Parts: sequence; C-alpha cells; structure tokens
Amino acid sequence: MIETLMSILFVYVFILLGYMAKRIFSEDMNTKTLTLMSVYFLQPFVTIWGFSTAKLHSEHLYVPFIYLAIILVLLIPTIILGKMIFNDPKERAIFSIAGFVGNTGNIGIPLGIALFGEASVIYTTLINIANIFVVYIIGVYIYSRGSFSIKDSLFNIVKIPIIPASVIAIYINIYDIPLSAQIQEFFKMGAYAGIVLQLFLLGTFLQGIRIKELHPKLFIGTISQKFVIVPLATAVILSFTHLPLFVQGIIFMEMMVPLAVANINLASLYNCKPKDVTSLILLSTLLFMPLLFGLSYVINHYYL
Repeated sequence: MIETLMSILFVYVFILLGYMAKRIFSEDMNTKTLTLMSVYFLQPFVTIWGFSTAKLHSEHLYVPFIYLAIILVLLIPTIILGKMIFNDPKERAIFSIAGFVGNTGNIGIPLGIALFGEASVIYTTLINIANIFVVYIIGVYIYSRGSFSIKDSLFNIVKIPIIPASVIAIYINIYDIPLSAQIQEFFKMGAYAGIVLQLFLLGTFLQGIRIKELHPKLFIGTISQKFVIVPLATAVILSFTHLPLFVQGIIFMEMMVPLAVANINLASLYNCKPKDVTSLILLSTLLFMPLLFGLSYVINHYYL
C-alpha cells in the first residue's frame, strides 16, 4: 500500500511543475493552448499506445462491457437528478458526468496491482480503455451541453480525433497487425508526453483556483456521488452477476478511483467551469488517500 501511495505521489510531481509554471509565467502560460495540444494532438497517442499494451481476448471483453453498462445504468438517473438539483447548466453537466470519469489509468492500474496482484493488469487496462469511450463520447457530449446546443454537442464528439484513433487501435489489436519496435517506441513517447501534459495542465489550473468559491452543493453532490452512491450501486449491481469475486472487486475499485485529469481537458475545451472541475479533482484525490484503507478492507474481506 505504501509503495502504491508513493508511486501516485511521484506521478503527481508533474502537477506541481504545472502549478509552478503558471505561477511564474502567469498569462504567458496559456491553458487553452495546452488543452488543444493535449486533446487534439497527444491524447490519440495515449489511446493507441493503451490498446497496444494488452492483447484483446474474448474472455476478457465482458469486463469493460459490464463496466460501461454500469455507468450507463447509473448515468440516466444521475442526469435526471442533476436537472432537479441544479439550475446552472454548467454545474448540471459537471455533476452528471464528472463522477463517472475516474482516474482508471494513473491510479487504477497501479492500485489494482497493489490490491489484487499482477493478474489484475489485463482487466484494469481494458477498463481504462473502455473509460476512453466514456470520456470522449459521453463526456464530450455532456460537458458540451453546458455551453452548446444538442446539435453542436454531437458535432463536438465527431471532431475529437481520439475516437477514430481508438477504432484504428482496436483494428490493429484484433487483427494482430505487427508494429516495428521503432513505431511502438514512437507511440509510447507520444503517450507519455500526453500523460505528462495532462498532469501539467491540471497544475496550471490549480494555481488559480479558490476552493472556497466552489459551490457547496456541487462539491457535496459530486463527491458523495463519486465515493458513496456510485460504489454502493456498483456493488449491488455486481452482486446480481455471475462474475468471479476477484473480477467484481476490480470493477468496484475502478468505480471508486478519484476524478480523472481528463475532466480538465473537456471542461476547459468547452468552457464548462474548469476552475470548479479542477477543485473537484484536487479534493477527490486528497479524500481518496484515507479512503484507500477502507477500500483495502472491503476488497480483502468481500472480494478476495
């Protein structure tokens, strides 16, 4: 557990660098430019590289499909609840989707190894890949709805290059198209750059946030949804499946990881209160640290 915490802390050193860069260079450090670089140029590399890290097999595919199904089942009542609670369409959009865009990669994969061992890697990797579709289809649409019409929000999904990149990556994976070591290294370099830039971008937004300005209703609603409602609902839904407890535990864990940095990309790109989203990411990450011990207890006593 300590090793997992340390690995997560070292990853987030890049957030500190982004914070320092924004504090030193102020307006010269343009967050909109960084967002465009991340979404349109580097995130496709992350997607293609992610698909190349594990061979897709039919016996593994049901896990990401169940992960997506749980999100869709919970998303509909969440959207309805958001319309009842929030009048501001941007806050409604954040509440509706942020809790479902979890950090399944930077936190989920190493945490899975710590709690379940290396046998979890194939499952956490596939769930992280499935999360790409949650982020860049459902996430793009809902964050867009905070500022755009239905038509424009749907068009925003088409414009995102990550979706066609994912299709190409799946095709390469399924048909086992060989890639030379140089090409693999090329995608890996681009992916690492994309991951670092995402963390760096979060740091630039952290520099200017004022947590006390975050609407209490949005904070309580999103955090309680992320760490209470979604995990409990997931556990209930999984109990009706015939999945092995080991696999159920992995899905449960992935549903509880804190908000992903990708939320920043979309909130910034579509002008959906990126400062508030940054505050939520920071607070969810800090709250997750003590919750790790409770999560570890639940996993060990109910899923292992």
